[in-house]
Amino acid sequence: MVDVLSQNEIDALLAALSSGEMDAEELKKEDTQKKIRSYEFKRAVRFSKDHIRSLTRIHENFARYLTTYFSAQLRTFVQINVVQVEQLPYDEFIRSIPKMTILNIFEAEPLEGRMVLEVHPNVAYAMLDRMLGGQGLAPSKINALTEIETIIMERIFSRAFESLQEAWKTIVDISPRLEALETNPQFMQIVSPNETIALISLSTKIGDTTGMINLCIPHVVIEPIMPRLSVHHWFVSQKKTRAPEELDVLKQRVSKAKLPIVAELGHSSISIREFLGLAVGDVIGLNKPITEGLSIKVGEKLKFMGSPGSIKDRMAIQIDEVISEGVEEEYDE
Repeated sequence: MVDVLSQNEIDALLAALSSGEMDAEELKKEDTQKKIRSYEFKRAVRFSKDHIRSLTRIHENFARYLTTYFSAQLRTFVQINVVQVEQLPYDEFIRSIPKMTILNIFEAEPLEGRMVLEVHPNVAYAMLDRMLGGQGLAPSKINALTEIETIIMERIFSRAFESLQEAWKTIVDISPRLEALETNPQFMQIVSPNETIALISLSTKIGDTTGMINLCIPHVVIEPIMPRLSVHHWFVSQKKTRAPEELDVLKQRVSKAKLPIVAELGHSSISIREFLGLAVGDVIGLNKPITEGLSIKVGEKLKFMGSPGSIKDRMAIQIDEVISEGVEEEYDE
């Protein structure tokens, strides 16, 4: 944005030039001098701030779905939150994680390429301990996984990808599938070391055990759908009206919904002493006379007033009045 000088500033500038306090040639040199901004090619910026915000929103939903899933599976307190979404080279991500960790390598069609869900050993072993009947404590020493432990881990995280699928549904319908489970980062090379990735860091607490879950998404994998991560696309893609087919399905489902209908004779309240003193033949008075109509509730709401009776030796009730709670008007579109 160009700064506009006031008249006083212009007068002061002209006075300084005429008195020799400022040199016009020096001012010209400053204007023509090129401004240089450093750029590190190893940390190429591939994700804009708009992309980062969209990824944050998506994976906040992922964290909520994951919390629900793990809480049900482990039957203990689980809390998962998005801590940070950043972009960095893949090599830097590999060097930042422990030498012994849980790496879930997966694909998500129709996206091409592989991604990684890295789970800190404390979190992974706490899950394993809970699944095997323990208290969900992290071991003091991390050992290599046995075959049985590996199978249990694969089952836990294979189903966890359903939460990722649900979180991405607003952008693209993906089908995540676990390809392999590794424990050594050095044996995992899904992209070139200098490739930019989006790293979503999730703080995880299971009982008293805390740790991180990191989701690594290479830029080349989601590059085809990058335009969909813009806020503009989110608003444009929203449907303003429902399709006729959706309305028909909705009406059919609503028409099949079951609601309890209760005809209430009345109610009364007595003390504990009176209740304990009840005997055969005692009468409890209700809050309304027999001449007053019965309240008929649909679900929890009062909808009708009626009178009791019988039809073919069966109890029945006749609707005498419809309780109007408001008038709904239909407008032709």
